[in-house]
Amino acid sequence: MKKHITTLAIALTAATLATSSLAAPETYVLDGSHTFPRFSYSHFGFSTQLSHFDKTSGKVVFDKVAKTGSVDIVIDTQSVNTGFPTFNEHIQGEDFLDTVKFPTATFKSTKVVFKGDKPSRIEGRLTLKGVTKPVTLTVTSFLSMPHPMMKKDAIGANAYTVIKRSEFNAGKYAPHVGDEVRIDIAVEAVKE
Repeated sequence: MKKHITTLAIALTAATLATSSLAAPETYVLDGSHTFPRFSYSHFGFSTQLSHFDKTSGKVVFDKVAKTGSVDIVIDTQSVNTGFPTFNEHIQGEDFLDTVKFPTATFKSTKVVFKGDKPSRIEGRLTLKGVTKPVTLTVTSFLSMPHPMMKKDAIGANAYTVIKRSEFNAGKYAPHVGDEVRIDIAVEAVKE
């Protein structure tokens, strides 16, 4: 009888440890070649202009069992790409991104909200041009699976938010050039 109790205790301990290890948060490093924040805004009502940033780094922590996570993203604002070099310089100027003083923008999550097994909303703080404001990213797609080429666990997502650039001291020409800016981000990250 004593032997059976000892065996049962060992089995329960092993099962508990195995379950705990399954629930451990995992850290993923952003893949800069597949992570691109884009921004769009109305240009005098003529068109919606689309631009992006070429350099982004950061980490995502994801625990699919506990349904928790965190996101930490750094955008190199000097890597802005409008498709036109002269306009890139204009956007980097003091009236807009002021990249000499503020070479990065950051997003740090404060809460990740899940719907079922997937994140649906990421609340956090966006710092742009030295101003920090709360923003919520709405997640439109999410996938967690082994990367078919890298042979490592990976995650990917698309999310968006809308901000007012005037709230970040970048409101020149508003409202003619739209004050509302939609930020979309496509993210891919590989497990550390």
